[in-house]
Amino acid sequence: MSITADYHLHSSYSGDSSEPMENIIQAAIAKGLTHICFTEHMDMDYPVTEETPKDYFLLNTDSYLYDLALCKEKYADKLKILFGVELGLQPHLQKELALYVRQHEFDFIIGSAHIVNGKDPYYPDYFADRSEEEAYREYFQTIIDNIKKFQNFDVCGHLDYVVRYGLNKDKDYSYEKYKDLFDKMLELILEKEKGIELNTGSLRKGLKEASPHTGVLKRYRELGGEIITIGSDAHTAKDVAADFDRAAEILTDCGFKYYCIYEKRVAEYKKL
Repeated sequence: MSITADYHLHSSYSGDSSEPMENIIQAAIAKGLTHICFTEHMDMDYPVTEETPKDYFLLNTDSYLYDLALCKEKYADKLKILFGVELGLQPHLQKELALYVRQHEFDFIIGSAHIVNGKDPYYPDYFADRSEEEAYREYFQTIIDNIKKFQNFDVCGHLDYVVRYGLNKDKDYSYEKYKDLFDKMLELILEKEKGIELNTGSLRKGLKEASPHTGVLKRYRELGGEIITIGSDAHTAKDVAADFDRAAEILTDCGFKYYCIYEKRVAEYKKL
């Protein structure tokens, strides 16, 4: 396997995972990884529902870091373990997010859009009473709005997360159909000197491709984009590094020769 670093992982410190951190680490070692980065969820102002009570996605960062430090020491001779976070971006949270990031010395930060005008596309309510295209377009516009408001992150997470949960998923979805928004998004990412991730989680959600779509990856590379990390978006140990062989093929086909890992917010390029 040419990709030996998984930079999108969740343990029981994320509201939507119950997997102990050590199980993730042991799975990574068993699969021959050299680097992993935990990117626990930190979604401020996440909508309160019966499934997601108040503070469901607020990360206890001090406890997380304490356990991470213990694991780093315990497995130091077997695996490089990095301290990351997946920030849930929303345009109105720029001050709160900026303060949070300044308080911690992260190795790596993913900036992701999970909430669009108070709704998570994970739930059917987001798609109610409108076309799938309208729902997708609102999500892509939100990513643009987020990046304009807040830039203290390293890569944008799962650029087409919304497609995982659409009624038809990616049946009628392509880069060309949303070219106007994707081009604005990618140009802004490059202007702000950020990167993107290739997230293999979409393959486990029934999509034909990883996230983002191959067309988006090719366009990013065509525009000069080089910063790209690889993440399984695993919430269980069994999904660590899932579909990484396919990820390597996708990146190579799209013209990439390297992928990135981060430490202390600095990118290092690894050959595919």
